[in-house]
Amino acid sequence: MVANEVDYVVGVDTHRDEHVLAVVVAPAGAVVARQTVSASGRGYAQALRFAQRYAAGARVWAVEGAGHYGVGLARYLNGRGEAVLEVGRSSRNERRLRGKDDELDAVRAALTAFASEPLALPRSGERREALRLLLVARRSAVDVRREALVQLRSVIVTAPDRLREELRGLPVQRLLERCCRFRLSAAAAPDEQAARLVLRTLARRIEAASAEADELEQKILATCRHSHRSCSTSPASARSSPPSCSSPGRTVAESAPKPPSPASLASPRSPPPAARRAGSGSAAAATGS
Repeated sequence: MVANEVDYVVGVDTHRDEHVLAVVVAPAGAVVARQTVSASGRGYAQALRFAQRYAAGARVWAVEGAGHYGVGLARYLNGRGEAVLEVGRSSRNERRLRGKDDELDAVRAALTAFASEPLALPRSGERREALRLLLVARRSAVDVRREALVQLRSVIVTAPDRLREELRGLPVQRLLERCCRFRLSAAAAPDEQAARLVLRTLARRIEAASAEADELEQKILATCRHSHRSCSTSPASARSSPPSCSSPGRTVAESAPKPPSPASLASPRSPPPAARRAGSGSAAAATGS
């Protein structure tokens, strides 16, 4: 348990603009000091000086939301050799019943770390963060494409008969290509002009979102391949020590297992067809002899 290994735990209740710190002494659980710092580089340095002053012995940081509001503080502390643990936030029902108090939440984070076993290390890493951002951007592009495609089909349903008959039954790609080439004509009725303009706008939006999603997907795959290469070790080092990607601070991409090869998917109990034919031929030869 953490209480048996350290002298102090610095609990941190994180927010967007500021963090609340509480130093709790182990194992008694008494609060030594509290302080509020800004969520910035200057505030992180102030928090470290605060801990060095009131928690001069063996200490550990218990940070709420180390992957969200507290990610900057966790990176700052990890870069300076501080031990950082990630603790979960209190449940919504508990906050509703007992109220929300930032200082008490910081103390609760420290007390939660006292009893944590095994230790929960914060998920951090530049490649992990890059992969998360790329996935967020790709998800947004896919959502834009899906919503725009639904709107385009809805416009076709209510479009004038001539335009609806022209576009009905077309595959998605041909439909988008046709709508992207629409031109406005002064001879067309106002409702048809408006439908052509909206269909052209939506089709071009879908094409742009599809191109962005494809580009982001390529970057995601490149990031994953780079992470796999960085995790690979030489045979000699693999025999002497476990691979680095098995460390607690590994990233998602680094810890993701490689896809199995096609050969490994074959069942060991079911030999390939060629082997079965060869086996049956040899069996027949043996029987004939």
